[in-house]
Amino acid sequence: MDQDLPGGARLIVGVDESPASRWALAWAIGAARLHRMALVAVHVSRAPVHPFPEALPVQHAIRHGEETRCGEVVANVFDDVAGGMPEDLTTAVVARVGDPGYHLVDLAREGDLLVLGRGRRGLLSRLLLPSTSMYCARHARTTVVIVRQPAPPDDPQLSGERARRFWSRRHYQ
Repeated sequence: MDQDLPGGARLIVGVDESPASRWALAWAIGAARLHRMALVAVHVSRAPVHPFPEALPVQHAIRHGEETRCGEVVANVFDDVAGGMPEDLTTAVVARVGDPGYHLVDLAREGDLLVLGRGRRGLLSRLLLPSTSMYCARHARTTVVIVRQPAPPDDPQLSGERARRFWSRRHYQ
């Protein structure tokens, strides 16, 4: 699924199905338009890969199927965020299988901008899966932008109710 990557300074954005990734893609589209940079959307599947793909004939089919699914994921996220691939930007889609941090750092070269989303993760998730954004921040040879997923807004009626309860407990007892 790899396309010919554009030359010059590129904006590389890691894309997956998480809400934080959608925020990062939206930020990346805006930055690519502002700075007139080519946008490279990368999705890396964590599917298990045999270290010697030639040893297993079915491994090639598994890899090809995962790379096709990666392209579908990127297309769906672009549809959700921007209504499809932006016509005014030079875009490329890269699909890989393996460790996301390694592949993102490998694609980014000096002069590029690497954009990643960072969402909220539970303790178990942090223990089992390493943080891709932290890996890229430590190992990339280029500028890394980490876009945090915004906190959900509080319900104004609920927060007003909390304030009334606090006031009444504290001052009327």
